[in-house]
Amino acid sequence: MATKHEQILQYIEKLPVGEKISVRRIAKELQVSEGTAYRAIKEAEVQRLVSTIERVGTIRIERKNKENIERLTYAEIVNIVDGQVLGGRAGLHKSLTKFVIGAMQLDDMMRYTEAGNLLIVGNRYKAHEYALQAGAAVLVTGGFEASDTVKKLADEYELPVISTSYDTFTVATMINRAIYDQLIKKEILLIEDILIPLEETHLLNEKDTISRYHEKNEETSHGGFPVVDDNGKLVGIITSRDVMGHGPSEMVEKVMTKDPITVSMQTSVAAAGHRMIWEGIDLLPVANEQGKLKGVISRQDVLKAIQTAQRQPQQGETIDDIIKSQMTQQSADKLALDFKVTPQMTNAYGSISYGAYSMILIEAATAALKTKNRKDSALENMTVYYLNPVQLDSTVSIKPVILDISRKSAKVDVEVTFDNKIVGKALLTFQLLDR
Repeated sequence: MATKHEQILQYIEKLPVGEKISVRRIAKELQVSEGTAYRAIKEAEVQRLVSTIERVGTIRIERKNKENIERLTYAEIVNIVDGQVLGGRAGLHKSLTKFVIGAMQLDDMMRYTEAGNLLIVGNRYKAHEYALQAGAAVLVTGGFEASDTVKKLADEYELPVISTSYDTFTVATMINRAIYDQLIKKEILLIEDILIPLEETHLLNEKDTISRYHEKNEETSHGGFPVVDDNGKLVGIITSRDVMGHGPSEMVEKVMTKDPITVSMQTSVAAAGHRMIWEGIDLLPVANEQGKLKGVISRQDVLKAIQTAQRQPQQGETIDDIIKSQMTQQSADKLALDFKVTPQMTNAYGSISYGAYSMILIEAATAALKTKNRKDSALENMTVYYLNPVQLDSTVSIKPVILDISRKSAKVDVEVTFDNKIVGKALLTFQLLDR
């Protein structure tokens, strides 16, 4: 039987796109407390089912697939530009295909404005009107209002008219930044992207006997299984290590590992992979906030996903990508790398920031390990024991030296020099991952 929290999420998912919802309404209709309703609405926001806008409320929006995540809704635009909705609230759930800056003559402006666009313009009332008639929403910059005629048209066409105090250039920059951030999010693998869903997951009930574990083991050749109660709530995990020395008639609940480590659907694959390595586990259950099992991931799933992602072309650059792009190998037969300090990598004093410095140390050490054993690695510990400021536009040389390497771990010493003088030293310890 579904919990109240799950019932609310199912109720929200069945609401028509564009429907306005509130804590009070859900609490009344489903006869739950307002606290329960509030928590479920927040969970729905995480699942991209709803969007909350200040002074407007919470609106049911269409869940975006990963491939369309960079397409913003008008509701998201309102939040990005700290805007006020002047009309057309019923269309806030719609997505925009592109935005047009209205910095030209009216006729020229309309040639570029099409259905599904967002026209960014100041207090040019005719432009507002023509844009709505063309099927485009309007973002009024400079804190200006819209005419009553435009507000009525917005409501009639269900196309939002939004006002913001920012100027046109700032607004365009903010929206571009948001789209760019969405592109980066699109590339980050989450558990929901690789999850083995519940209907395909082999699991045991806490009331099963160990003989049932052996049957499942022979049937699937899996060494571990999640254990649930009669309501589908995760209560433990059982592996071959747990059943050793126990008879076939003993109950699973007596020998299973209780309160196992879990992750959520929104956990990144990289974070889950590191957790599995540090804890020495091969199977990780995925559960929601109420502890209900959603599926499982294996260590093989995680490694395969990370290796596949590394071969994909980049669409949006993170600061790590920018730092990597500044690193060049000195020669084919040497591990030493050169790195140029650019403005994005500096602190308030114009010298390389600690974050950028740490990143170049990790990248250099990782590159050295790859040339040695071709294995993937995960940083376990880093100790920076000497550091001098390195100024903007300087090109430093980074020399990693592998001090010790075994089947499972490695230690790398990294030396950073500028003008043949040492400006940094660090010792890094890595866990090596089997493919």
